[in-house]
Amino acid sequence: MADRDDDDDAYAKLVRRMNSPRVVIENDAFKHATVIQTVYRQGTLLEVVQVLTDLNLVITKAYMSSDGGWFMNVFHVTDDGGNKIRDEGILNCIKKALETDASYMVKPMGKKLLSKEHTLIELTGTDRPGLLSEVCAVLTDLSCNVVNAEIWAHNARAAAVIHITDQSTGTAIEDPVQLSLIQELLYNVLKDLGDYRTPTVSISSPEQIHTGRRLHQMMFAARDFERPVSDQNDDSVRPYVTVSDCPDRDYTVVTASSIDRPKLLFDTVCTLTDMQYLVFHGVVITDRDGAYQEYYIRHVDGFPMSSEAERQRGLQLELFTDDHFGLLSDITRTLRENGLCAKRAEISTKNGKAKHNFIVTDVSGNPVEPKTIYLIRQQMGQSVIQVRGNLSMSPKFPQQTPGSFLFGSFFKCPSFQNFGLIKSLSRDACSFADIAKSTEQNVP
Repeated sequence: MADRDDDDDAYAKLVRRMNSPRVVIENDAFKHATVIQTVYRQGTLLEVVQVLTDLNLVITKAYMSSDGGWFMNVFHVTDDGGNKIRDEGILNCIKKALETDASYMVKPMGKKLLSKEHTLIELTGTDRPGLLSEVCAVLTDLSCNVVNAEIWAHNARAAAVIHITDQSTGTAIEDPVQLSLIQELLYNVLKDLGDYRTPTVSISSPEQIHTGRRLHQMMFAARDFERPVSDQNDDSVRPYVTVSDCPDRDYTVVTASSIDRPKLLFDTVCTLTDMQYLVFHGVVITDRDGAYQEYYIRHVDGFPMSSEAERQRGLQLELFTDDHFGLLSDITRTLRENGLCAKRAEISTKNGKAKHNFIVTDVSGNPVEPKTIYLIRQQMGQSVIQVRGNLSMSPKFPQQTPGSFLFGSFFKCPSFQNFGLIKSLSRDACSFADIAKSTEQNVP
């Protein structure tokens, strides 16, 4: 039996070694950047970008591709001063971090905090002037010491991950009465009577989380992508984003032109991941004029965005109203009588209010007709039912050939068995201004 266990361990080690990421760092290829090349079979693009971001590296260019289950990336990086990475200790640290087994690739790199001596608080709610001050005042009044915190605000939504200790003991707060009081008072601070969206306050023991990654998830759940009505006419600083079909390769192509900023690639890949899309190929190029990003993506189910599978995921209906006995029965009966089938439902009631979310299709699994939603809203009230997403659920994105995009020439190569093509493109990459000028002719 012992011999068999030894054989199993040896086989597991062999498989892990075969699938371990391969990393090559070049400092002589380019004058102003260090080039990092990675090949890996397990893990995701997000995990690789997360490691580079946590090491405080600035990614100025990136080329990403996949073939036969293998993922190949080339990153041009500098320090935060725009200089090459020349310190051998830092270079070895980068290599070691990226070569770590993919299943451990997201372990702490200075952005995670795991300690039984802290209590974790997660908050989301409507942003307003003075909100952070009010939260801090509550924690101070309750004798809570803030050990570590990160707070984000976007599109009138706010999220925070806060680690606290008891001021008198310097350790985690375990008294359930005190924890309940903290949660109640923070909820009252976050509550906005003019907003139908309920704030969230979660208190727990710290888990091994990546703070930036967690905040992305919290903001996505808080629907921070919905712009306030007051801001919907201000497009002065919005990035220019296009979504197109690439039907001959079964990809959806997403391009974005915007102002460059720190962690832009990490934030973009996080957003795609939260929306359950995988990046198979991509290009990111930045310079002083801005940033250009191009991604070839599919949903995690393997289909592009505009496919039949995407349409059948359904339309999201969000209901917010006063709760009463039999409300859920009335809602589901109304959906059934109008020929709709709930493929997913999230039911929530609190403080006399009901907030229910339904993903619906017709009884055949087809997209919901706009007139059906009109009838339901007439029956239940215009302000009660909110529709999230496009009623057609079948966006007809402009179709483009692979050659229409910067990364399109990659598809002419039958295999990606080495980095030759990527390195060639990397060396010949034009400036952002040239890219923007050339792509304008192809953007619908």
